[in-house]
Amino acid sequence: MTRQANDMRGMPYVPGIATGKLQRGPHGISPSCIVLLGQAEISALATLPAGILVVEAAPFSHKLITLLGLGVPAVLISAKQAESLHDGMQLTIDGASGRVREADDQPSAFTGLHAAQAFGPVQLRGDEKPLQLYASVRQAQAARQAARLGAQAIGLVRSEYLLPPTEKVPDTVFYRDAFRAICEAAAPLTVTFRLLDVAADKLPGWFPHQAAVGRPLGLQGVRLYHLDPIDRVVDAQLAALAQLAESFPLRLLVPFVVRVEEFAYWRDRIREVLPAEVPVGAMAETPASVLDVANLLQEADFVGIGCNDLMQGLYATDRDLAELRYYLDPYAPVLFRLLRQVAEAAADQCSRVQLCGVLPQVQGILPVLLGLGYRSFSVDAPFVPYLAEVIAQTTRAACEQRAAQVCDAITTRDVLALLQLPTDRHPPFSSY
Repeated sequence: MTRQANDMRGMPYVPGIATGKLQRGPHGISPSCIVLLGQAEISALATLPAGILVVEAAPFSHKLITLLGLGVPAVLISAKQAESLHDGMQLTIDGASGRVREADDQPSAFTGLHAAQAFGPVQLRGDEKPLQLYASVRQAQAARQAARLGAQAIGLVRSEYLLPPTEKVPDTVFYRDAFRAICEAAAPLTVTFRLLDVAADKLPGWFPHQAAVGRPLGLQGVRLYHLDPIDRVVDAQLAALAQLAESFPLRLLVPFVVRVEEFAYWRDRIREVLPAEVPVGAMAETPASVLDVANLLQEADFVGIGCNDLMQGLYATDRDLAELRYYLDPYAPVLFRLLRQVAEAAADQCSRVQLCGVLPQVQGILPVLLGLGYRSFSVDAPFVPYLAEVIAQTTRAACEQRAAQVCDAITTRDVLALLQLPTDRHPPFSSY
């Protein structure tokens, strides 16, 4: 009896195609293999493989987001799917479609970030509104890739990932050099730096552990700025940016703002250091802040909606817990009804609202967001050409029709069916 070859569909995560022999675990892997990992093993990757399969992962977790900037094709699969795979088997994975199939005995291959086609300015057909496709980065290499792949600006620099070689508290000199490297790599693009944003899964070594720091309902973003040594680090970041503003086009984002008066306080503090021509924006990442977007836009030069943390607050679900991954549902109709309400509140100022995070990158979601009226997105660099192609292949009318259908839907399965995606992508909660 002939053995049936494996051919399955997981959740696409990082676009690109890779072929190689399967290897389990992060240790001793080769650059030509497909590695099978659990979520907790991602940080142990010392060598980049050709492709990555992650089992039972939370797609919006901080650990998973680490994968997005690597440019290595990745697919998320279930434990049941992983059981049918064995070490040494030849696989081809497609990070754009989520397909994982057993390949013929062919040499290892990689077609990912380096093979992506660069795009110039993008425009939605039948729409006169300008559309911004920016890149989110954490280092100079990603900024350089973003510029090469056609990003119109760097929409978000995750400054908390810039760390000195030792665990000493970073100072102005460190940030000036680190920020300059990113600006030079992205030149001539405008670069938006987010001030330090510490979370539970990205605590720097120089910061003493505290139980409440970085928890979903605890101390994060600006809530930490009065604590030592974070207050000194934020001052160092601002001083470095003030020096660089003379040579590079910059913007600044203040993370985890909940109330308008909270943003106004920090904006005034920032204005004492930064030149007036540097736009200062508010990062809205909670239901309270996004529902107050109209008033935030009165005080801020722009608003960045952090979709990952917004979903965490909306669903009352810790985004880093793989056990809760189906609760943090990117296809739930209620999420899009909230985002429609926000876009309607922003009205003709919606062009000053930038969507950040994984959500615009999730398969099938971007046309829905376009249909709701959003025109500014900051995504991980490898996604820029892929999303530009999605935009080029659709029209404003089609996007608006799809958004209306999604908002009128009742269940996640209804939305998946509308988007012509597998309806078991987010199974009923009794199924796991």
